[in-house]
Amino acid sequence: MTITFLGTGTSQGVPVIACDCEVCTSTDKHNKRLRTSILIQLADKTIVIDSGPDFRYQMLRAQVKHLDAIVFTHEHKDHVAGMDDIRAFNYKQNGPVDVYADTRVQRALRREFPYIFDDAGYPGIPQIDLHTIGLTPFDIGSVHFTPIEVLHYKLPVLGFRIKDFTYITDAKTVSEHEKEKIKGSKILVINALQKQSHISHFTLQEAIAFAQEIGAEKTYFTHISHRLGKHADIAKELPAGIELAYDGLQLEI
Repeated sequence: MTITFLGTGTSQGVPVIACDCEVCTSTDKHNKRLRTSILIQLADKTIVIDSGPDFRYQMLRAQVKHLDAIVFTHEHKDHVAGMDDIRAFNYKQNGPVDVYADTRVQRALRREFPYIFDDAGYPGIPQIDLHTIGLTPFDIGSVHFTPIEVLHYKLPVLGFRIKDFTYITDAKTVSEHEKEKIKGSKILVINALQKQSHISHFTLQEAIAFAQEIGAEKTYFTHISHRLGKHADIAKELPAGIELAYDGLQLEI
């Protein structure tokens, strides 16, 4: 199973288009961060976790030719805004794409994309098969997902454990019960927004402390704001076994 980081950035902070800081003007590819998402590929299945505003370009950049499913962590725009662009896969595959989301996220999708759910069935709209998930483990083909609930300020957000790989994008608080689901992971991916305190995201130091508590063999930080700093500079500050993820990074699990 191959995991590709389609995006490791965030909409938090000053928009890149208006920013002339060292990160946003850097020529280092590690500092070119699209909105956070990962691609899961097996011989018979292709799954994406979250489809943010950069979804179309991410699919083109990663040369994804087939898409079976999208799994959503939560309903914020930087995680769902690109769902309309599955229509290209509908056309190529001549069928719907499976979408997995909890009931709250489904309500948000219906508000954001009402035409998708309109019984009139306007020609060319995205075609989806909607599946309800919660905290009960579920399978997509041979891929077994264990949902992990974290709090993004007061908003419940789902992370997922797949085998010994755990992926969490928007955490500020993780209960002891949910930590037990994570422990034993060989690879942990967790958000590290910036060094300064933030109401709904782990800071760099909070992410480091969480990673050390979990004790995974390898931890990667994602959902990185330009405020965190340049990849090469932050890499020097990280303990052994912890790295910044970057767009295009691939892992075999």
